[in-house]
Amino acid sequence: MRPTLAALTQHSALRLRVRAGEDRLDAEVRWAHTSEMTDPTPFLDGGELLLTIGLNLPVDDLAAMRGYVARLAAAGVVGLGFGVGVNHPEVTPELLRAVREVGLPLLEVPRPTPFIAISKAVSAAIAAEQYRTVTAGFAAQRELTRAALSPEGPQALLARLAAQVDGWAALCDRSGAVTAVAPGWAARRAGRLADEVRRLGDRPAPASTVCSVPVEDGGPAGADRVELQLVGTGQRDRAVLAIGTAAPLGTAARYAVQAAVALLTLVTERSLAYQLAESRLGGAVLRMLLSGEPDHARAVAGQLYGGLLDAPLRVVAVEGAEPAALTALGQAIEGAAARAGESVLAAPDGEGLVLLLADGGGAVAACLDHAATAGDGVVVGLSAPTGLAGVDAAYQQAREALLVARRRGRSLVEHDDVAVGSVLPLLGDDAVRAFADGMLRSLREHDKSGRGDLLASLRAWLSRHGQWDAAAADLGVHRHTLRYRMRRVEEILGRSLDDPDLRMELWLALKASGVAARRYPRG
Repeated sequence: MRPTLAALTQHSALRLRVRAGEDRLDAEVRWAHTSEMTDPTPFLDGGELLLTIGLNLPVDDLAAMRGYVARLAAAGVVGLGFGVGVNHPEVTPELLRAVREVGLPLLEVPRPTPFIAISKAVSAAIAAEQYRTVTAGFAAQRELTRAALSPEGPQALLARLAAQVDGWAALCDRSGAVTAVAPGWAARRAGRLADEVRRLGDRPAPASTVCSVPVEDGGPAGADRVELQLVGTGQRDRAVLAIGTAAPLGTAARYAVQAAVALLTLVTERSLAYQLAESRLGGAVLRMLLSGEPDHARAVAGQLYGGLLDAPLRVVAVEGAEPAALTALGQAIEGAAARAGESVLAAPDGEGLVLLLADGGGAVAACLDHAATAGDGVVVGLSAPTGLAGVDAAYQQAREALLVARRRGRSLVEHDDVAVGSVLPLLGDDAVRAFADGMLRSLREHDKSGRGDLLASLRAWLSRHGQWDAAAADLGVHRHTLRYRMRRVEEILGRSLDDPDLRMELWLALKASGVAARRYPRG
């Protein structure tokens, strides 16, 4: 805060006497300026204490004094210092009346007090205030830096910043969602800034804007002044810092805000670099697990994933229509894991993600909830619980569940949904029907020529697990006839029916095409 007229009148060495404007002595003095011009206003900026001995002023002319004082007031002069005992023995009644009419403070300067002493006093007070402001700014920077480096990180920094500005502070992502806020009661106010945050997030850095948010949550009526500052240098890692106060920020508070922006930018950049490194390490650990090397994976991971690799876990396979959707799911899972004190291993998997999550934990619950409610095109496949040695099998389970989810048009399928019950509902897929048609086409064309019912014979033989007499009885033919037909099937397909894979493929093809559902009469 700059020196005030009241502070100058209380300066014992100056011996100033207040003659008018006693109720306006709290005005701040930006500078003390001496001028003997009848109109010095072209050379003033406003906020000055103007000093004069009235050398060229017609101080006995009331009209002239009214014009002179009016010009000073219009220019923003906060006070008039009139030196007596040099050119005029005292303040004239006309000048006194003029300043009282406009309410301009008038300080009588005694002859022993040189104007330069007043200028020095003002200059010294301004310098002292600037020193206090800079000192307070450095102290705020130290506090904010310690907070940023604490385990709470940005949350602790926001709490210190809110105290520094005597208001509240919040950190929002580019979508406008509030990721951290201090104090907690300000969350509703920060949540109303989503549109402003999104607009600012699209501008090139550095950028800032000022807006207002209504106070409707039990506080005094009115609105907070909110300053938004863009945090981050790139597009991917951007955030917006919101500072809400009842009045414009002072110099010390602005220093604190600038320090907070710089620290949050550094923390964000460091966090992004850490995330990229962790992602690469997570990919390496996952590849080892999928290669059947759990001991090597555990050694490489070290303590990075806490107890995740020591407890039952789930493998989650994720694909999304848009990268932003995958990012939103990742943020939801990581946030839930952080609140629950869990670790998450995440690695890219083609155009999607694969995650290892603690079974039964908050991260799995957040994954299920997001997939069920978000509606953003994310498709999730979830494995059954497994230990570290079974991650490779669990990964296949998750991928199979993801495939089923895509085919069924669902956002989430768990492995239990696939493993429990009949597999037959899965055979309605167009790709499966195309496979069945290709598998059976040559046999179907043979039957159409009237040279034997190979498809019906194949179905009966497979349904009887290769038992010749039972299958022949179902068909009402001699077992030698059935043997001949199965040899023809092998000749047409070019494969042996002794191959269990072929028998499985043929049975599934018959099921998918509906042939296996038919009943063939005997005789």
